[in-house]
Amino acid sequence: MTPLEGKLALVTGASRGIGAATAEVLAGAGAHVVLVGRTSGGLEAVEERIHSAGGSATIAPLDLTESDSIAKLAQAISGRWKALDLLVLNAAQLGSLSPVPHIDGKEFAKTMTLNITVQQALIAAFDPMLRASADARLIGITSSVGRTPRAFWGAYGATKAAFETLLLSYAEELRQIGRLKVALVDPGATRTVMRAKAYPGEDPASIKDPSVVAKAILQLAINPFETGHFIRVD
Repeated sequence: MTPLEGKLALVTGASRGIGAATAEVLAGAGAHVVLVGRTSGGLEAVEERIHSAGGSATIAPLDLTESDSIAKLAQAISGRWKALDLLVLNAAQLGSLSPVPHIDGKEFAKTMTLNITVQQALIAAFDPMLRASADARLIGITSSVGRTPRAFWGAYGATKAAFETLLLSYAEELRQIGRLKVALVDPGATRTVMRAKAYPGEDPASIKDPSVVAKAILQLAINPFETGHFIRVD
């Protein structure tokens, strides 16, 4: 079954983990997926798996924090396609876990740039293409620490709280005037590089594979939901 046949999806942080798994399941459902990430080799590997499975994808290796990179990406995509049906905002960085008084200002600024400033820039750049879709979906990957503060997670948690507010505000702005739907996904404990960095002593085999989260995202891409929807994948 290809319920996303003819649809265009863009996934950030698509070279590994949840982003890669999401790109693969969306392509498997018929979407053409634009894979965005910093690591060319990782993106090429994901693209090869998609093509080998009979899917369709295009890679876009770039650093989203570099000046004009997002504008150039949007220009290239809008020059080839008229509408964007699905935007998955997955790219983020953890930064160091530390007490709030000891947060490194320079690192915190970099984390805020990727986790917040870049996300707003992506929304702004692709808003016209999302509005051009008959049934657009924007799905943001968040974290429980954005809603439930946790010791030593203040920096990352603050970025995710701001990220959720940003996306939900966008959802409210379009609630009455557009067809775009916004959803937030908290993946919970998932076997990713970020998780391994945060919990170095954890047995990776004890937590779920990114494909579980990807399947939940696929359901949001296919099935109707009320804008502002939130799910946690346990």
